[in-house]
Amino acid sequence: MLEEAKWKSGETLLTFFEKNNIPQKLYYDLDRETKELADEIIAGVTYYTLKDEEGDLRQVLIPINEELQIHIYKKGDRYALDLLPIEYTKRRGSFVIEIERSPYQDIVAKTGSVKLANEFVAAFKNSIDFRTSLRKGDKIALVYTEKIRMGKVFGSPVIEAAMVETGGKRHYVYLFDGRYYDEKGRELESFLLKRPVPNARITSKFTLRRYHPVLKRYRAHLGVDFGARKGTPVRAAGSGRVVFAGRKGGYGNVVIIRHKDGYKTLYAHLSKFRRGIRRGKRVKQGQIIGYVGSTGLSSGPHLHFGLYKNNRPINPLKVVRITKSRLYGKKRKKFLKLSKRYKEEIERTIIAKKEPPRYEEFDFVVSLKKSGVSETEGNDG
Repeated sequence: MLEEAKWKSGETLLTFFEKNNIPQKLYYDLDRETKELADEIIAGVTYYTLKDEEGDLRQVLIPINEELQIHIYKKGDRYALDLLPIEYTKRRGSFVIEIERSPYQDIVAKTGSVKLANEFVAAFKNSIDFRTSLRKGDKIALVYTEKIRMGKVFGSPVIEAAMVETGGKRHYVYLFDGRYYDEKGRELESFLLKRPVPNARITSKFTLRRYHPVLKRYRAHLGVDFGARKGTPVRAAGSGRVVFAGRKGGYGNVVIIRHKDGYKTLYAHLSKFRRGIRRGKRVKQGQIIGYVGSTGLSSGPHLHFGLYKNNRPINPLKVVRITKSRLYGKKRKKFLKLSKRYKEEIERTIIAKKEPPRYEEFDFVVSLKKSGVSETEGNDG
């Protein structure tokens, strides 16, 4: 019998094992990276359990991020654990609406998706003042993708292009290389990171999902490791508010900072915290928040640095290298070609004005037949 449930706040893989009579030795025998990944399970995420007719647990699938999941399964009389890619379909949709109340409320009313409304507000908040610029009757058009897992929307949608028409003038935003730009190729997001340990060497890079050719299994590293001597100062990569400062499983001593526009940064394996760093404390970019150490599951002194956008892990190095500026050269040419295609698609959507939102294609990403848990296939629309 396949069941689904929500991961509870404060739940850990160890407490989950205890509740389900899974030997804790299974956890302690895991390698360091897998134990750290267990600390990445987000409260509220949907996970699946498969039980036999007697009610005994046979399999469990727990997402770590939108690409990888923990797979626990019964192998003979014992339990085993590995990491598997998540099977999902990728659905692309587009629609146009006239504003009745607010962009947020109208998108939720149109699609039922709070996450899509939040993504739209985040994409446009730096280019349009929703409170003063928009009026009833103005138009919004979106082109977006979302993931479908077991017949349900999974993870966060991604807005590829958007248009807001206000006062007869149209404003466009396009997603390019993970960032939002206007028609002229000017970056709209103002968030900028600095390296938390300047000039430190990188000992491990970011990856959501990688198949190790030697170990013959999937691995993930949801951050970047900076090697440095114990006691080296760690600085806040951006200004924000501390939302966590304490012990966090395999990550040891951790500081988590919430920034604007849905960003969070995580600093793990600290030897100690800077005096005064606690939950609720506001910090400025470059301010010392702690010191490099090897607490938790660590093979030596280093900083594990994680970056999240709306709870999705993203590559910190990619963001650190980007400044708020225009696109130039080959990147600009590529962007203009892409934005032209998106603009034409938005124009077709506006002309068509189809109800309900138009879904154009489905795309199989990966297969999870290995798990033995049946997943929905085909058109889940």
